[in-house]
Amino acid sequence: MNLSSQLSLVKGVGDKAAEQFANAGLHTVGDLITFLPRGYEDFSEIVPIAAISPGKRTIRARCEKISTRRVRRGLQITTATLADSTGKLQAVWFNQPYRVTQLTGHDEFYFSGEFEFSYNRYQLTGASAEKVSDMPVSTDRIVPIYRAVKGLKGQLVRKILTELKPLIMMLPETLPQGIVEREGLMSYSRAVLGMHFPDSGRDIERARERLGFEELFHLLLAAQYNKQANSQLDGWHIPFDQTAVKGFVDNLPFALTNAQRIAAWEILQDFEKPHPMNRMLQGDVGSGKTAVAGLAARQSAASGFQSALMAPTEILANQHAETLAKLLEPFGLQVGLLTGSVKGAARTELYARIADGSVDVVVGTHALIQQPVTFHKLGFVVIDEQHRFGVNQRQELLKKSARMPHLLAMTATPIPRSLALTLYGELDISILNERPKGRKPILTKIWSPNSRAQLYDLMDEQIAMGRQAYVICSLIDENEDNDLKSVEAEYKVLLTGPFKHRRIGLLHGKMKPAEKDAVMNEFANGKLDILVSTTVVEVGVDVPNSTVMLIENADRFGLSQLHQLRGRVGRSEHQSYCYLMNSTSQKPTQRLRELEKSGDGFYLSEVDLKLRGPGEIYGRAQHGELNLQVATLGDTKLIARAQKEAKRFVESGQDLVQYQQLAAAVERYQRLTTLN
Repeated sequence: MNLSSQLSLVKGVGDKAAEQFANAGLHTVGDLITFLPRGYEDFSEIVPIAAISPGKRTIRARCEKISTRRVRRGLQITTATLADSTGKLQAVWFNQPYRVTQLTGHDEFYFSGEFEFSYNRYQLTGASAEKVSDMPVSTDRIVPIYRAVKGLKGQLVRKILTELKPLIMMLPETLPQGIVEREGLMSYSRAVLGMHFPDSGRDIERARERLGFEELFHLLLAAQYNKQANSQLDGWHIPFDQTAVKGFVDNLPFALTNAQRIAAWEILQDFEKPHPMNRMLQGDVGSGKTAVAGLAARQSAASGFQSALMAPTEILANQHAETLAKLLEPFGLQVGLLTGSVKGAARTELYARIADGSVDVVVGTHALIQQPVTFHKLGFVVIDEQHRFGVNQRQELLKKSARMPHLLAMTATPIPRSLALTLYGELDISILNERPKGRKPILTKIWSPNSRAQLYDLMDEQIAMGRQAYVICSLIDENEDNDLKSVEAEYKVLLTGPFKHRRIGLLHGKMKPAEKDAVMNEFANGKLDILVSTTVVEVGVDVPNSTVMLIENADRFGLSQLHQLRGRVGRSEHQSYCYLMNSTSQKPTQRLRELEKSGDGFYLSEVDLKLRGPGEIYGRAQHGELNLQVATLGDTKLIARAQKEAKRFVESGQDLVQYQQLAAAVERYQRLTTLN
């Protein structure tokens, strides 16, 4: 028996069990051993019935009587009287009629379940039951809880893992021994054993530390190798042209912030290096990322290279193209826009102009990576909100150059340093954390529903001054069972009530792209006073004249999302306001209080990470893609330890080949996270 053996060969796995495992994606012994618990229940203490108290409890008892009755279609209730030498209690199971056969007789069982007040009495609910004469796998101990994938029962998982215990105890080490010793980690076999068969909470803690460290080490080592591989590629040499850069900066209608100057200088220095740039530009909302990208595109064009900027939506691509045209066309540079809306002869002509080099900067959506697009000499690529694109899409754009182009990935979502290290470890990072000069801080205030009329008066004052407002709701359809403001219901209320004298538009994700663009353009052109919308306006929509952001049921949104929404206002010299409407008149959450007091996206992202965890903030898909079963991206100390060891391993020049499992994990992450 080894890790690649089929589970069907393990004692106790019949055809039915093998099918259950296969449905859950577990085919081999190795699959099951690395199927780690999602949590634990402590049934290690056996209590006599006379001393039982509410909570998760384990008793040792016999079943005195048991019966099952059908109470309605689809529900059967099984009740039993359990007894030990100190007393008796009631137990109940729902839709488990087989308990009658299992418990009838004189055998003694361990029962583990929730002792609670239910149906006007205290009773043991949904307890597991295992014969004392058998070797128990679910009672008299800390019990691991496994994900019920496709109905896979935790009882079956625990039973078969018990059969595999001798194999687990002999698992070979998967990390270099020096790392295990320096970091004071458990051996791999002890850690896996500690996860599936813990003797104490300390066991689980040490096992998690070891396996979490290993997951992070894989990820960070892959990033180190990607960085190393990138440094060996030949990039385009784009020399610093002081005249071009100075001319661009002098012609700007605003002064660059210090953060913009530093980020731009880091990019221009990367352009001069022999290998391609691989940099992320993290900019808080409204911090001026496009101007920095424009300066780099100006430098690129001065050396005869084209630039491409890929954005995830047409609205964003349009905005970038408009901004870059204003910044670059005074220098005789041509900016082209390629999206799904550009069709027929106009599209064919644009293809030809990109191919012959007469377009210097091409802004577009996924349309940029399509087959007919051929660049004359692509030297610089910008990918906006790059986490919204797949690895393959990013690579397709980079392949449009004869040599690896310089890459700038931009994001408007401030990412805590610990997360940036793990998610984007191969990238150099530049940060824009200042607002452009002349922009006033957005005044943020939490409101109770009781004060709604007063708030509407304040909004109407702003509209009377010629400004515009957003009203953000979280759902699309009206739902009587849900007190969240539905966007369509809110639209009707505002249209016929407090703002019937104003022009109101409706925007949500179920509308067709052309409809969304039409409404957004009306708002951008000042033809609407209020835009009632879902969170589709979260990223990238730039309407400088809008000064009010009202977020309904703000306590139901995440902190990062609220900060992004707030960033849709405060984009001009006018004072802007963000109003957070609480769902109830109760005390507001810590999230809302943090947002009210701080406008710093980087500070708020750290708070969000502590409050909610990375899976919630950055999307379960991304967290799932990284395949982190144990590690949490919020554990900054463990990340720092893994980062230090990953650097040491690469610098030592050790060969990965001798560590088979490590090599396979690193190769997977290199493919998953690489931008090249």
